[in-house]
Amino acid sequence: MATYVELQVTSHFSFLRGTSSPEELFAAAALLGHSAMGLADWNTVAGVVRGWDGQKATGVRMIPGARVDLVDGRALLLYPRTRAAWSMLTRLLSIGKGRGGKGKCILKWADIAAHADEMVGILLPDMPDAITRDHLRELHGVFGARGFCALSLRRRPDDAERLHRLDALARANGVRSVATGDILYHSSERRPLQDVVSAIRERCTIDELGFRRERFMDRDLKSPAEMERRFASFPDAIQASADIAERCSFDLGEIQYQYPYEQVIEGRTAQQALAALTEEAAAKKFPEGIPQRYRDQIDHELTLIGQLGYAPYFLTVNSIVAESRRRGILCQGRGSAANSCVCYLLGVTSIDPIQHELLFERFVSGERREPPDIDVDFEHERREEIIQWIYETYGRDRSALTAVVTRYRTRGAVAEVGKALGLPRDLTKMLTGLVWGWSMDGIPQERVESLNLNSEDHRLKLTLELARQLIGTPRHLSQHPGGFVLTQDRLDDLVPIEPARMEDRQIIEWDKDDIDALKFMKVDVLGLGMLGCMNRAFNLLEQDKGLKVTMADLQDDDPDVYAMIQKADTLGVFQIESRAQMSMLPRMKPRKFYDLVIEVAIVRPGPIQGDMVHPYLRRREGKEKPEYPRPELRAVLEKTLGVPLFQEQAMKVAIVGAGFTPVEADQLRRAMATFKLTGGVSHFYDKLVGGMVTRGYPKDFAERTFKQIEGFGSYGFPESHAASFAKIAYASCWMKHHHPDVFCAALLNAQPMGFYAPAQIVQDARKHGVEIRPVSINHSHWDCTLEKSDGRYMAVRLGFRQVTGLANIHGAAIVAARGPSPYDSVEEVWRRAGTPRAAIERLAEADAFQCLAEDRRQGLWKVKGLGEAPLPLFAAADAREGGLSPEGIEPGVALKAMSAGREVVEDYRSLQLSLRGHPLQFLRSQLDDMRIVKCADITNIRDGRNIEVAGVILVRQRPGSAKGVLFVTIEDETGVAQGILWPDRFEIYRRQVMSASMIAMRGRLQKEGEVIHIICDRITDHDDMLRSIARVDFAVRPSHGDGATNGGGPDPRDPGFPKGRTLSYRPFNLVPDEEEMMRIRSHDFH
Repeated sequence: MATYVELQVTSHFSFLRGTSSPEELFAAAALLGHSAMGLADWNTVAGVVRGWDGQKATGVRMIPGARVDLVDGRALLLYPRTRAAWSMLTRLLSIGKGRGGKGKCILKWADIAAHADEMVGILLPDMPDAITRDHLRELHGVFGARGFCALSLRRRPDDAERLHRLDALARANGVRSVATGDILYHSSERRPLQDVVSAIRERCTIDELGFRRERFMDRDLKSPAEMERRFASFPDAIQASADIAERCSFDLGEIQYQYPYEQVIEGRTAQQALAALTEEAAAKKFPEGIPQRYRDQIDHELTLIGQLGYAPYFLTVNSIVAESRRRGILCQGRGSAANSCVCYLLGVTSIDPIQHELLFERFVSGERREPPDIDVDFEHERREEIIQWIYETYGRDRSALTAVVTRYRTRGAVAEVGKALGLPRDLTKMLTGLVWGWSMDGIPQERVESLNLNSEDHRLKLTLELARQLIGTPRHLSQHPGGFVLTQDRLDDLVPIEPARMEDRQIIEWDKDDIDALKFMKVDVLGLGMLGCMNRAFNLLEQDKGLKVTMADLQDDDPDVYAMIQKADTLGVFQIESRAQMSMLPRMKPRKFYDLVIEVAIVRPGPIQGDMVHPYLRRREGKEKPEYPRPELRAVLEKTLGVPLFQEQAMKVAIVGAGFTPVEADQLRRAMATFKLTGGVSHFYDKLVGGMVTRGYPKDFAERTFKQIEGFGSYGFPESHAASFAKIAYASCWMKHHHPDVFCAALLNAQPMGFYAPAQIVQDARKHGVEIRPVSINHSHWDCTLEKSDGRYMAVRLGFRQVTGLANIHGAAIVAARGPSPYDSVEEVWRRAGTPRAAIERLAEADAFQCLAEDRRQGLWKVKGLGEAPLPLFAAADAREGGLSPEGIEPGVALKAMSAGREVVEDYRSLQLSLRGHPLQFLRSQLDDMRIVKCADITNIRDGRNIEVAGVILVRQRPGSAKGVLFVTIEDETGVAQGILWPDRFEIYRRQVMSASMIAMRGRLQKEGEVIHIICDRITDHDDMLRSIARVDFAVRPSHGDGATNGGGPDPRDPGFPKGRTLSYRPFNLVPDEEEMMRIRSHDFH
């Protein structure tokens, strides 16, 4: 049995240093025969929870620690021996990060001395000189017998002599030596990647790296036997590693998280206070007396909350929601919390769980003993107020946001590796230009060849291979949008806290998966753009029309609103505005609120993959009868016509149909999320199908039910979540139907959000009879506003926020200086507002001086005559006379007027929209000659015809559930058309789809009721035509919902999402191909 324990291991959580994940390191350690291993990342413990997972998976014990680098140049490995010492380490790191700010850690020897209790300190020396001797003396003085000196092979001349002299120097100062491997990766094939990340970190190319590269190659994990062979001359150093491992018995599982005690009512415990508040709210809700069903549910929930000790958590969320209501900030709870009657009565959520028959076990379960998760959405703009209120209320040493590990994706990896290997930027731009939004797939060979690049070129080949290895590697820690961890005692006793980039914010070093593993409770304070938009709309409604309406007032179903929804007239509303939702609405024909709940949930990958959508639609359209083999199943599935669309229904089917207990049903729900990962299907298959057959259900029905539940995969949508979203969706539809003017102004003011660009929002409002007025120097404010008009609705005046490149501060200065007296000239705006000339130029480009009888060219001409700042002499004269005298009298100049096409193009370039027209109207005669159909005429063409339509690209989407199918929406002057590209077509026309702004789509027309698509055979790039309108370089910017450019990110629930590993690592111990190793010459290397 080998003695050696590896104590110097760096994972890829030492950002841009280590190149292997903790999971990979522990898997390799198990294969090599290690029984324990120390994980010590540079100035961080961000990877220890992943290492703990590795320990549980492999049985190799993890010794958690950290490497700290001091300002005087010395470095130490610190390993806590006990739980108390762990708190010392986390406090020490918090102090260093507090001084250094984001991404840095500044520590001195005095800090180490103050936090050394029960800690093992291992000095990492360089050469055996006087400096090292002093360091060893100080180490012995602070750590005593817990201080060690590391011996690591350097593979340099006289290395053996260096080690012997270091060992003698350590002994002379009363310090034991310990052998370490100084590990950076789990397998030697990661060496090239290690050099590349060093070059990225040092911001230079591989050729320039020189002395800054890691100086010896031998940094992969070795077997204990091999390390004992290498350090045969130092048997005590080998023994010391085992002694340290034995002494450091601290395990991460010892961290006991303590939620803050909430003192709400004097003299009562949190549980008593929660019960009292719930009773009070219930009495207010039901003045006639609480109905029995509510009474039973309240008692059941309070008992379970009491057993699990979660009352303080509910009180925290209640106080956050109460504070936001007090401040007039719109908020709404969602997620599984809506299954709770207590949350409903306290006003945290607005969904009645009794009315909707929601399962409380989905939210809190006695067996599961998992912290509940309540998500509260706040209006986006004012969420920061609540975040700061939480910091002030709970204290900065007891509250922080969780981290998010930002990882490399294809675009970033190719760009960074390309730069490090010295590829020209335009080459990596070509490569990444055709990469889909957030793709993590790397760049295949065919794509390189389609760009006419030499795919056999060594550097290019190596770039793509190393980029593939880098994908999924952590880049840095960023902050979670709003996941707060709160504690009773100091939070930095559990985990280090570091300042975030944003002012007055701080984060812990662990992400939400890490804190879930350690059973920390998290309060989610999330921002939802549509809540902010709705709040704006309610305020405009009250301010300009005198109508006071809130979300709570919109409880009754309005048939006119549902008639609008059935026509898919939902551009800009919440959740049901996407292409997939719009094509579903005419088929679903929602008539009541519950239909909307189903609509929100059904257009999701889960139901689509589980083949639930078509059976449901057929039954809804009356083409198929729902089947309920047993009456008890009818009760569960009747409201969704026999198809289990929600997670709660899948659980109830298991309970009612197969005899599962509520706890087993919850395990089934959790297994849904890991089916594809663990293959744990068979265990539930036998129980579910067997249970249903035993109870007299037909076997084929049981199997079909199981297949549907399995299809949920990890995407099953909780009904409570869908109901919370449907509520906001309905409110936004109500506003759009009854007050399209208010809705348009509020939506423009809330940009960027949602699926559509300002041009489509404005065009849609005009179709609904709303007058839109242009940006005007004398009438616009920063936000879009409502003005009196002769029509049915008020007119929307575009605000300065629409002007590209104009800063808020300058727009506000112009409005403030204008006051009640309008401007008379361009120069007057500049003199009175005191804004820089560049800001005035942005306004002239946006044609904002039209009201002064200055067209766009005249306005720009006048701006060119202004100086950088008004001359002091004129400013003094103006102040004396209280008027304005022009600095120079210029003769009038007659400038050639812009063509109508150029005006529209300039509108798009400066405002992203035009009220004068659409770029394609100027190309219509050419398009007619090419026999290209208008988008609006598609409705009159019969199904199955081959046609060609052209337009500017608005949205490109590749939903995960669509197996690589691309949906593209284009727009011409008459309307929009939807195209579908199968994966093989997309690969052929990838360049046109990804890089063109205007395309023509040729293909077969497919009509299903009111849903019309073009199944594309060919895509043509027509950017040249677009540029010809104004003879300038011009592209219409796609909307915010465009997946190719904006795609938020991969779904972390997707089985393909990297969980702390790189995507393309080869089998362990594989010898790399000679060709792939690039020999790099360098004059600065030793």
